[in-house]
Amino acid sequence: MNSNKSNQLEFTNNWFDINAKIIWENFLPQFKPKKVLEIGSYEGASTCFLIKSLSSCLDEFEIHSIDPWQGSKYNGRDIDMSLVESRFRENTSHQINNSKKNVNLVIHKSSSINALSKLIVERKSGYFDFIYIDGSHMAIDVISDAVLSFELLRIGGIIGFDDYLWKLQGSNNIVTNPKIAIDSFTNIFSTRIKILRGPNHQQYVQKIN
Repeated sequence: MNSNKSNQLEFTNNWFDINAKIIWENFLPQFKPKKVLEIGSYEGASTCFLIKSLSSCLDEFEIHSIDPWQGSKYNGRDIDMSLVESRFRENTSHQINNSKKNVNLVIHKSSSINALSKLIVERKSGYFDFIYIDGSHMAIDVISDAVLSFELLRIGGIIGFDDYLWKLQGSNNIVTNPKIAIDSFTNIFSTRIKILRGPNHQQYVQKIN
């Protein structure tokens, strides 16, 4: 992967630019979510974009970032996740310092199931406006993230799923992919959500009741 520095932000990949950036450029200024939760933060590309974009349309906002910064089957065990976490913290600190708005960034260094459960225990049910799920791509983790996130989402809020069509290289087992979990969630919760139009590689749903 090539390292790319711009305005003191350092990212070693362009995953966010390819998958979500163009959608968020149109979506965020219109929806203006004041309370955002992201599962899977990596180096902070999505977090930094949220800070920059929401700073242009809101005076204050809150972002919760969940990531254990540990290795996984799909991002390679040879990656030094301590360096990834350091880049996340440096990138987001720089972006917050450049914002003239009140940015409350809450970092949860934890597995998503533990962090989401803790937020529910802390009475954050119905709290968030926008939740972006881009953590573990294993189906068992994606379905847990989806169900717990739905509890934390307010009515009218939106959940975005990244990598809808992603497949684990070298595996033909459908439970190693996000799609079966996302499809299961949208089918089971079909009476409580509205599926929004979007690209094939992502899925966005709105909570209607």
